[in-house]
Amino acid sequence: MVVGLLTMVVLVSGIESVDAFAATGGSQAGVTPTTIKVGVALVDYSCIKQFVDSVRVDEDKEWTAYFDDINANGGINGRTIVPVYDKYCPLGSAAPLAVCTKLTDDDKVFAIMGTFVDFSGDAQTCVAKQHNTPLVTFELTQAIIDKATPGLIVYPGTTNERTSKVLLRLMKKSGRLKGKTVAVLGGSAEAAVVNGTVVPTLKKLGVKTGTTAILSINGTSDTSAAQAQLQSFIERWKGEHVNSIFLSGDEVSSKQFVTAIRAALPKVQLAVDNQDLRTSARDLTKAGVKPNPYEGIFSTAGPTPHEYDNGPNWKYCRDIYKKQTGEFPPNADQVLPAPGGKTLDKHGAVDTACQAIAMFQAIATKAGKNLTTATWAKAVNGYGPIVDRGGGQFASLHRGKYDVADSFRLEAFDSTLPGGGDWKALTKIENIPG
Repeated sequence: MVVGLLTMVVLVSGIESVDAFAATGGSQAGVTPTTIKVGVALVDYSCIKQFVDSVRVDEDKEWTAYFDDINANGGINGRTIVPVYDKYCPLGSAAPLAVCTKLTDDDKVFAIMGTFVDFSGDAQTCVAKQHNTPLVTFELTQAIIDKATPGLIVYPGTTNERTSKVLLRLMKKSGRLKGKTVAVLGGSAEAAVVNGTVVPTLKKLGVKTGTTAILSINGTSDTSAAQAQLQSFIERWKGEHVNSIFLSGDEVSSKQFVTAIRAALPKVQLAVDNQDLRTSARDLTKAGVKPNPYEGIFSTAGPTPHEYDNGPNWKYCRDIYKKQTGEFPPNADQVLPAPGGKTLDKHGAVDTACQAIAMFQAIATKAGKNLTTATWAKAVNGYGPIVDRGGGQFASLHRGKYDVADSFRLEAFDSTLPGGGDWKALTKIENIPG
């Protein structure tokens, strides 16, 4: 990526000077007087459809709707957005790393956004450290964010580390950890979160713990070794009288592992630091699996899906999509069939695009007319309260805090709710900033 010399000096030193950059006459990759070129990384579901229950199809349509709306309303500080789309297979690091180099070196975008997944963190670091390019994406840990130049990665949500801390504190506060012996389970990619955040938080709260389990999950479809490891840990947990298990990360909260845990420990209390399991939980309900292994699993977030669908943020996203496409997007509780017995995650696709693009628009607008990597970072590091279109009423962004969500409550999955089950609120929403 070609950037002005002063911009590179500024990023290394941590000193941002918009006026000094302008005085050099330097240029910023992806930015012209009239346009901002951005990269959009999207998952190619055709390569993982055999492993997932829900898919997204023609997802660039959702993103284009929100770019078109911004452009139709004067752009960002007078500049229209020019998107460049790239799909990749999210198994391992090679494909997302290729997306990084293509969008930065070849397409020379100003920023990258989308569902840019690499649990190792290598691809995100490629974007926001090696190429000094802003990145707005999801599925991040604090450890990944910390590898980047401060202010260049923004997560419209919350990291597993912060979610874990908040969830455990809410469970402790509500008495859900009283008399519990808690074991923590994570995959290879979550080892740092498990050992650096979850276990220390449990000890700080004075909770008795069992053996910590890290499964060898290597980002491929073969989980046979991890399944065998889990069975070994389950036997150990039985001897330790473990009656509560904390699942950290998307991988170990997938149905293959949760089902195995419930089969061996049917009365164990489960908690999880991600909410992406809702589709898997619903699919098991629709398949007639009783009891649903996800029944009663604790998590934390802001509004429930039903509350969100009836709130101002979804109205904002829904109205723009309707205006640009002529279609009303489905609410969270609407189930759309897809080929091969899958469900179509249309609501999630619309919500993700709206949330990420709105966040990008807010930060780029605050960065001002002279849009550079340095002015972007300055805007992020000094932003303060911000609107999170995919979340609740509380959100903030500032130096050292690059995941925006601050709206949290304790909730649990209830398979009896409409649509095959949903998250049920157990406490009121609180403003819990990082």
